[in-house]
Amino acid sequence: MQIYTVGGAIRDELLGRPVSDRDYVVVGATPEAMLAAGFRPVGKDFPVFLHPRTQEEYALARTERKSGHGYHGFTFHTAPDVSLEEDLARRDLTINAMARGDDGVLVDPFKGRADLEARVLRHVGPAFAEDPVRILRLARFAARFGDFQVAPETLALMRRMVAEGEVDHLVAERVWQELARGLMEDYPERMLEVLRECGALARLLPEVAALFGVPQRPEFHPEVDTGAHLLLVLQAAAAMDLSLPARFAALTHDLGKGLTPAAEWPRHRDHEARGEPLLLALCERLRVPADCRELARLVMLLHGHVHRAGWEDGQWQPQVLVRVLERCDVQRRPERFEELLLACVADHRGRLGSAAAPYPQQALWQAAAAAFRSVDGGAIARACADKTRIPEALHQARLAAVSAAVAPFTASD
Repeated sequence: MQIYTVGGAIRDELLGRPVSDRDYVVVGATPEAMLAAGFRPVGKDFPVFLHPRTQEEYALARTERKSGHGYHGFTFHTAPDVSLEEDLARRDLTINAMARGDDGVLVDPFKGRADLEARVLRHVGPAFAEDPVRILRLARFAARFGDFQVAPETLALMRRMVAEGEVDHLVAERVWQELARGLMEDYPERMLEVLRECGALARLLPEVAALFGVPQRPEFHPEVDTGAHLLLVLQAAAAMDLSLPARFAALTHDLGKGLTPAAEWPRHRDHEARGEPLLLALCERLRVPADCRELARLVMLLHGHVHRAGWEDGQWQPQVLVRVLERCDVQRRPERFEELLLACVADHRGRLGSAAAPYPQQALWQAAAAAFRSVDGGAIARACADKTRIPEALHQARLAAVSAAVAPFTASD
């Protein structure tokens, strides 16, 4: 029995990055031998065992064979005669197909170390084409290692996989899992770039793919292209270390611009309302969690109002502020409203040359939200002899409080 550390732990050690998890492959063993050594079985599709002391995962060396479409279409073979190199050959990328034994010697049959040094994402072999999840994983690694480029032969293979319809068999849960992980990396825009370059973006997120090539008004968007703006917004969201719901909202906030008739370009009137059905359909298709869906919907519908901060038709209208705060349920969900503001900051900074631009609207809205929440609804209810007038009395009290709180901001404007 020989035990090797494999995969991401070796890759990250060579890159000088912290290692959070270690995976192990056991060569020359049987399930019975693992049980006899005190390991506990946990694998469903193939033998994986937990170490009796550390609880880390140890997998028997295995090979795999394509037996159907999609992520689950595989049969696995494990036996004591399966070699380490055979196990590494089934892995996705060369940078993930390295191992190190107890003697400290690096086992690198597919030149993963050289690809690390060259900053290249390259597939190990033809087996890459058998699993469409690997397209998503590669795109996620591009989001993690922002300066890595996809090898030309790997990109060609990914394009062929897309053309053959392999990505159409991906299950929604796995697509969302990889998308969410990619959004939380340091360079989430690279994930979209790679998926778009191989054609997978149009199959997995057609609503997002439709934004590329759609122009916007250059006086507001020097980058012009809506897709380019989206990439910049994701850059800003990552730079601000936003949460997953806020990053998903950044990804989807402008979906409606993909539906604007070309005759109306570069203006996009009512793109917020146009985008809502697209967002809801996307969330349903990928089974997006409720917190991400709810924040994305609010950001989509309200980001224009947040940017204008009560200025409508050339006049300042404090009632707009109150309506937005009511719609966001800021009384009960102040944390969610703060995330909405952060997503709007990212949208504002997602313009060419505006990566560090100030966003004075944020402080105005924070003051407005604090004033809104300071109104004592119970006291107002008790003071109303006519209970039917409570909602209007509460609205007017909030309007007065918000108007007073934001007066210093509007005066400086």
